[in-house]
Amino acid sequence: MSDERKDLPPAAQRALAEAEERRKKAEAEAKARPRELGGRDGPDPARYGDWEKKGIAIDF
Repeated sequence: MSDERKDLPPAAQRALAEAEERRKKAEAEAKARPRELGGRDGPDPARYGDWEKKGIAIDF
């Protein structure tokens, strides 16, 4: 544990530890999911609003 975390109250230290466990669990679940075949490269367009492919903008 770093010096910064030692200065935090016990409740804050527990919260940081729980958040780290959730991050590790989410990363493990993401790796376990099957890869999409033939899908788009890069970030999810629904999340980032990038509705464009090969220079053509798509709007729903």
